[in-house]
Amino acid sequence: MNSRANQLKSFDRLLTIMDELRAQCPWDKKQTMESLRHLTIEETYELGDAILDNDLEEVKKELGDVLLHIVFYAKIGSETNDFDIADVCNSICEKLINRHPHIYGDVKVENEEDVKRNWENLKLKEGKKSVLEGVPNSLPALVKANRIQEKVAGVGFDWEEPNQVWEKVEEELAEFKEEVKNGNVDAMESEFGDVLFSMVNYARFLKINPENALERTNKKFLKRFQYLEEKAKVINKPLKDMSLAEMDVFWEEAKRLPK
Repeated sequence: MNSRANQLKSFDRLLTIMDELRAQCPWDKKQTMESLRHLTIEETYELGDAILDNDLEEVKKELGDVLLHIVFYAKIGSETNDFDIADVCNSICEKLINRHPHIYGDVKVENEEDVKRNWENLKLKEGKKSVLEGVPNSLPALVKANRIQEKVAGVGFDWEEPNQVWEKVEEELAEFKEEVKNGNVDAMESEFGDVLFSMVNYARFLKINPENALERTNKKFLKRFQYLEEKAKVINKPLKDMSLAEMDVFWEEAKRLPK
């Protein structure tokens, strides 16, 4: 691995290239924080895909893309004298020191749960009005549900045992089934949301990341369905002309493929 000196040299090289691009490249000159925003979100999702695929070479590349965006925002901030990359780095350093009094102070902790509780309590002491203040409105609903539950658990608003959470899941399922019988779509949607929220909570108790779990299933389904499509081409029969029984033969084959 590179030495600290080489790491700092590489970072300085990136900052220099960013300065040059901002000064000389027509595209880079035009960019604003607003124009970069959707690209940053896209790069973050690409990083997430690489992590789930356990493709470390791709993780390295995507981290570079995300880092470029951070440097780009800092460059734009420096042009208006609002902040620069040093301010960004120092800001997060100060936050990390303040939020880890068990490392940089005299606070004692027993485990990671103590650390999480201290983190949320410290944020309230810093002036935040709600422990939920840091949950972005634009987060995907599944990720948002998980973050909400993690944050309220950090201040003690939580179940004590996993079986209690599962009982809540069963309760919500029963309520959902009842609304399905009644046929009220609005009520069904509301109860279905409650089922999902409780399932996310149960996943948290089992140390399962619900977003990762669902994305793994998405990828698994995509792989199997694409195998089915390929087999349909081999026998020269469009999927719409195949019976479910015929498709199921290839689907079962796909399930036996190496993961």
